Amino acid sequence: MEPEPHSPPGDPYCDADRPTAPARPQDAGTGPVAVDAPAAPVADCVRCGEPTEHPADVGGAPLCPLCEWQQAQRGACSG
Repeated sequence: MEPEPHSPPGDPYCDADRPTAPARPQDAGTGPVAVDAPAAPVADCVRCGEPTEHPADVGGAPLCPLCEWQQAQRGACSG
């Protein structure tokens, strides 16, 4: 079999005899297994008491997404 004109003879990159790797790591059947880590505690909103997106160990006055949005609206409409 003649090599293609654009690939030099003996080029390992274009060698058709080399084995191919799986397309994705999950196709290989081996590898690390994902373990569900325990969820970090989240802070409660200082206005409504709902859980926020912020970790509990971070200081400040955390707001839930709804209260953050309402606070932004108040600031935008204050003139």
